[in-house]
Amino acid sequence: MLLVVAAAAATAVVAPPLSRRVVPFASLRIHRTRALALAVARCSPYPSAPAAADAPAPPLPQEAKPKRPKRYPKQYPGEAVGVAEEMRFVAMRLRNPKRTTIKDTAGAEDADTGPGSEASEDDEDGDGGGVKEEHEKEEEGEVQEGEWMPSMEGFVQYLVDSKLVFDTIERVVAESTDVAYVYFRKSGLERSASISKDLEQFREQGIVIPDPSALGSTYATYLTELAESNAPAFLSHYYNIYFAHIAGGVAIGNKICKKILDGRELEFYKWDTDAELLLKDAREKLNELSKHWTRKDRNLCLKEAAKCFQYLGKMVRIIIS
Repeated sequence: MLLVVAAAAATAVVAPPLSRRVVPFASLRIHRTRALALAVARCSPYPSAPAAADAPAPPLPQEAKPKRPKRYPKQYPGEAVGVAEEMRFVAMRLRNPKRTTIKDTAGAEDADTGPGSEASEDDEDGDGGGVKEEHEKEEEGEVQEGEWMPSMEGFVQYLVDSKLVFDTIERVVAESTDVAYVYFRKSGLERSASISKDLEQFREQGIVIPDPSALGSTYATYLTELAESNAPAFLSHYYNIYFAHIAGGVAIGNKICKKILDGRELEFYKWDTDAELLLKDAREKLNELSKHWTRKDRNLCLKEAAKCFQYLGKMVRIIIS
């Protein structure tokens, strides 16, 4: 009996539990629906690449051009000092024409060309201040020192023409309202009054005093018109007339006086003070004034300097005519 009870108890312990049916959650149930219609979207075809023959060739790489060095305007001889120094180089070229290779645009002009003819636009970049061998023919025909045969008539005519020229430039400077001319008033260089004394002495000696020649009158008229139209160009003549007279005219005049006046010195060739100092003062004023001028104005001064020496050279040749 005890065995039966023990066996029943063991069976009750070992027997597996009754299986239970698992019911899924209602929320997790999947309801079948109708099948969805799927539409296939097609993209437009991508344009095909152009044929290799139609495709443009890629540009060839260009070589980098070397940079040109910056060009600075060339400096004219004497430019660092001033326009008076530049004109001195012009005078040197005219005195030694075979030493210069610079050709001129103004040198070919005749002496009676209209006043105030300005430099061309090319002069600002090129050889605007260049001077042609203006006096080459005159230099070739210039008489040598031993061949000088001055005449009294020719010398008096030269003094008359010189007086007219000095009268003109001194009157312009004294009477003009242009501020550029004011700096040169009462410079001490004036020669008109001195020539008047010399001519008066000749008149007292019974020598006939002629009227100004066509050359002297032409030059005086040119200076008058130039003074009204272009101050830098006129001042070029003003300075170079005195410069030529002091640098060479005095020596020529003294030689002539020894030959035809028995060595008597004329007032035309005398000053109360050192003429070189007077000329230096005028030169410094001109250089200072030219600092406010353009390169074109300076080039015109150089051209007018050549024209001035041309006139003066012709006037000196009257002495031996």
